[in-house]
Amino acid sequence: MTTTTLLRIDASARKTASATRVLTESLTETLAPARVITRDLADTPLPQIDETWVGANFTPEADRTEAQKARLAQSDALVAELQAADTIVIGLPVYNFAVPAALKAWIDLIARAGVTFRYTAEGPEGLLSGKKVIVAYASGGTPLGSDYDFASGYLRHILGFVGLTDVTFVTEGAELAEAAAA
Repeated sequence: MTTTTLLRIDASARKTASATRVLTESLTETLAPARVITRDLADTPLPQIDETWVGANFTPEADRTEAQKARLAQSDALVAELQAADTIVIGLPVYNFAVPAALKAWIDLIARAGVTFRYTAEGPEGLLSGKKVIVAYASGGTPLGSDYDFASGYLRHILGFVGLTDVTFVTEGAELAEAAAA
């Protein structure tokens, strides 16, 4: 599979000896995109959402003050990366049976009502459809899909909530070419 733009998100706190970083690198090479956007959540930690961010987010765009626009700038940049990507590769290390805090902060900043999802009479509708997501999963002992794997189900759910429903999980030792083609 060849893609035009790939967004690679690394969430491991480990820069070396990270199984998910090895997988995301291999997937990036396998997919051979024309353009790669790399977001390393360990390089520059993302801010947590707070009352100021929520207030800015729920203010209509045309009514936002300069301070509110500035408060949402990081979130806007993250959403723009998602919107530009044809394929998204996410490194998902499992920390304490769940997603790492850095990835949760990214999720909080990209899940935006009216931007990446909207509410309709039939319920929520994701606005980021038509993209493929490959999740590189590594846990050091929590089997993918097990009763105590709270990371993969959560990530699949939140991705679907924003419209990213074509999601494939790969683990260490997986055939990456097959996963990329799926």
